[in-house]
Amino acid sequence: MANQEDLVFLPLGGVGEIGMNLALYGYGTPGNRKWIMVDCGVTFPGPDLPGVDLVLPDIRFLAEERRNLKGIVITHAHEDHYGALNDLWPGLNVPVYASPFTAGMLEAKRDYERSRTEIPVTIFKQGDRINLGPFEIEAIGMNHSIPEPMALAIKTPLGTVVHTGDWKIDLDPSLGPLTDEHRLRQLGDEGVLALVCDSTNALRDGVSPSEEQVSESLTKIIQSSEGRVGITTFSSNVGRIRSVAKAAEAAGREVLLLGSSMKRVVAVARDIGLMEGVKPFIDEDEFSYVPRDKVVVILTGSQGEPRAALAKISRDEMRNVTFTAGDTIIFSSRAIPGNEKGINDIKNGLIDQGIHVVTDAEALVHVSGHPRRSELQQMYAWTRPQMVVPVHGEAAHLVAHAELAEQSGIATVPRVRDGLMLRLAPGPAEVIDEAPFGRIYKDGNLIGDYDEMGIGDRRKLSFVGHVAVNILLDARYDFRGDPDIVPYGLPKFDDEGEAMDDTLYDAVLSAVESIPRARRKDLETVREAVRRAVRAMANEVWGKKPVVTVFVTKA
Repeated sequence: MANQEDLVFLPLGGVGEIGMNLALYGYGTPGNRKWIMVDCGVTFPGPDLPGVDLVLPDIRFLAEERRNLKGIVITHAHEDHYGALNDLWPGLNVPVYASPFTAGMLEAKRDYERSRTEIPVTIFKQGDRINLGPFEIEAIGMNHSIPEPMALAIKTPLGTVVHTGDWKIDLDPSLGPLTDEHRLRQLGDEGVLALVCDSTNALRDGVSPSEEQVSESLTKIIQSSEGRVGITTFSSNVGRIRSVAKAAEAAGREVLLLGSSMKRVVAVARDIGLMEGVKPFIDEDEFSYVPRDKVVVILTGSQGEPRAALAKISRDEMRNVTFTAGDTIIFSSRAIPGNEKGINDIKNGLIDQGIHVVTDAEALVHVSGHPRRSELQQMYAWTRPQMVVPVHGEAAHLVAHAELAEQSGIATVPRVRDGLMLRLAPGPAEVIDEAPFGRIYKDGNLIGDYDEMGIGDRRKLSFVGHVAVNILLDARYDFRGDPDIVPYGLPKFDDEGEAMDDTLYDAVLSAVESIPRARRKDLETVREAVRRAVRAMANEVWGKKPVVTVFVTKA
């Protein structure tokens, strides 16, 4: 019935892609639903988006629904779950709920980016419950590779949804909490309509190793290394940073933090008491005074970021911190798809300097923060949902997760992707509508779509360059002085050794002189003739057509 209240799930990011997680849950009648948003993340641009700083989810759908949006709940402080909040919240202006660590990271991020946006955050942590319209939301402690992650039990008159966020099962983590098996089992007993669940590791069999095992492995490497030891990891992995610091202390080594994002995270962790028992870190200017075998450096750059500390060390560009032949650098991380080339460039730079490079291919130096297949099955057993909705992943991850859920006896496993509105209840789960979705781009201080930001033109320029032509015509519409030609990003010479400027200059002269003087009064005709002639000549000698801008002025 058209007026029947329903419960719907609408992802606007993160379902069919890695990153940019943003999920909406709606309750009510079509056209009159109340909404909550879970997470508001970013993804990072590749080389196909030159100059773009961040990729954000397109929330056009909420423009008309904003008055019905009751709040935003953030599951944890990874960029792909909260990184778009500073930029998108001003257009929404609704309450935000997050853990103390996430709230601290949001504030630190705001200060670092010098954002004028002050987002009022209500602290929401494990065991807390909030009411947002028809939704009662409970925070459930989970384990992941960052402090204070949570799943959400979203209770509605039509049933309970468990939205897992990012999670894994680790019985021996370096930093809590444990995934709350007891509460998840209780929810299963009470009845779970839908498990909306992380799919990132759905292609991997078995169970993830414990963080404590990683800690033991890192300790052995540090103790057996003769020179300096550098360890690069995700800056948000406070548990890993703690493990490394403790291992260094056990080996009699001092610890230096390198990288602004790493320092921001640790400062927030200290503020809320997560670094208790860890010795103070040394300052950068103390590094040169510490013997080579008495120091460990924890640094940013595990994903090949060219401006990060590790990349600078690989190019020997750090002012106060250097590594030399015989030292060791450990990649306590796994490559995010798309970052492999940057990471390999850094590794090669280090290896060229005689530095030993250790990755998770050689030793247990990293464990993922996401559930493998056996852990997913454990979650099904605890919560016993009527349906499983795979999210957080590309098509391969989502399909593998769906097949696993079906093989595990889950009765309903609907297929959903970004922009598809899935009715969870009442009646059978099915896609009932579509919403606009997509990507918008943060480019410097501005945000807009692909065309508004000029990204397509910028890509074109990166392939074919630009030619500017300035022509001044006299009263008789003849040349008044030589035309100015400025090619940018074109080859300097053609294959016969002629200067490209001269070749294009001849094309401009020919184009104008071929137009009868009477028709040159139409300056637009002159402009277009010159533009075409320059492109044609460049294509003839080079094989490519540059972007051409022509200015024609009558004196």
